[in-house]
Amino acid sequence: MDNTDAAKEPVVTSYAKAPASTVTAGSVRYAYRELGPKGGIPVVFFVHLAATLDNWDPRIIDPIAKNRHVITFDQPGVGASTGQVPNSIEAMADDAYTFIKALGFDKIDVFSFSLGGMVAQDLTIKHPHLVRKLVLTGTGPRGGKDIDKVVGTTYWDILRATLTRSDPKEFLFFNRDTTGKPAAKAFIKRLQERTENRDKPISPRAFQTQLKAIQKFGRSAPSNLSTLTQPTFIANGDNDRMVPSALSEELHHRIKGSELIIYPDSGHGGIFQYHTRFAPAVVEFLAP
Repeated sequence: MDNTDAAKEPVVTSYAKAPASTVTAGSVRYAYRELGPKGGIPVVFFVHLAATLDNWDPRIIDPIAKNRHVITFDQPGVGASTGQVPNSIEAMADDAYTFIKALGFDKIDVFSFSLGGMVAQDLTIKHPHLVRKLVLTGTGPRGGKDIDKVVGTTYWDILRATLTRSDPKEFLFFNRDTTGKPAAKAFIKRLQERTENRDKPISPRAFQTQLKAIQKFGRSAPSNLSTLTQPTFIANGDNDRMVPSALSEELHHRIKGSELIIYPDSGHGGIFQYHTRFAPAVVEFLAP
């Protein structure tokens, strides 16, 4: 090893060890984490309802970060980011654009899950030249049938989780059967692997505002997804109670040339339950 190699800082490829950073754009200070080798097009992760930086599965992020620059971030009003949660998905997409431009990127790959997938669709439609490749998981299109029912489903499962002293994600993301229950426990355990510099939990008010934005998205007129020309990878479980699995099929039909994987015997968190199969597939899809 020569001196120049010795001087280089080691590349962090474990999400549990990813350094926490902030960037200010306008009046908002965005909290984010980055890992993986820098250079090239980064993969920006768009997170789900009520989620913060601590809600990404390391078994999905770490394989991607092995060879790619990965960035996760908190939207305004969420976790350690300042500002307020907007009341529409379109405004969330505008905030995401502001964050990405604040970091100086003109081209990104997008990895999105659930609410994040709705934001990602709006971002890509409005700024098609920004996005090279698009990953949409556990999500559906604007105006998708029964998306607006997510409010009732979410509150019901929060109640069920409270009564059993469980994490609501165990009910919302996984089937309550002999396969789903242990997969849920394993997922929740993985989310605890980071022990230092953890994020702030979302506030009840911010969570409620996000829910209303999703409801509005579900009741809106459909977007013209035929304008999306980016290579797109769509995935879900076959029994998604939050964003009905049929909507993943609809996305596939409406986004020309997209790929679709539906995992059996799994729910909203199908990609987490099947991370050993999903992670290699998405790494291959996102390859430069």
